Amino acid sequence: MRLSTQEYDFMLEFRLSSFGAVPFSHGALLPLLSDYARPNDKISEWLASGTLISLKRGLYVVGAPWRQEALCLPLIANRLYGPSCVSLEYALSWHGLIPERVIEVTSVCTGRGRELENSLGRFSYSKIPQQLFPLGLTIESVGNQCFWLASPTKAVCDTVLLTRHLKALGKASMEAFLFEDLRLDEAFLCDFDPTVLDGYACSGYKTRQFKALRQVLEGLL
Repeated sequence: MRLSTQEYDFMLEFRLSSFGAVPFSHGALLPLLSDYARPNDKISEWLASGTLISLKRGLYVVGAPWRQEALCLPLIANRLYGPSCVSLEYALSWHGLIPERVIEVTSVCTGRGRELENSLGRFSYSKIPQQLFPLGLTIESVGNQCFWLASPTKAVCDTVLLTRHLKALGKASMEAFLFEDLRLDEAFLCDFDPTVLDGYACSGYKTRQFKALRQVLEGLL
């Protein structure tokens, strides 16, 4: 039995739900639209109706109501620009190290830093030396969605590394930076990873600051 246009459109939109909440490329859509002479016109229609959400040119997620899972912003940050890892303020908040809820999804990357914005929010990427990128890199998950997230120690180290003009060169001034400026929770810092800290401290970047950070963290044990 031949489907009506409305029934065929419903079938296509239902098949979109198979992507779940995971971002996918323009190329992944084309097999669904093989019957269309101009598939981009259908994609534009879906974008206008909210059936698809554009993350950036050629990258999408399924819109409601066809998406059965909540969107995971760290996963989207990973997919928007990479290689990258969610770190800095967003990771500190994720781990409960700071009391504030962070809206902007902050990441570190090995390429040029950049800022991206779409209907889901603002995503920023800060470059760090390539040898430091894998230190403290963890794979976290929300439901079936997996993403790269900085460990608590990496998030703190990245913050020290990337804070411009940081003059915390001794234990007292580093404590002021961590607990007064950043408002970090000391209880969560007691379980720091010395291997990650050693990697940053021996990298040749901000040597005095990382020495002071070590003194503070070891003093919490």
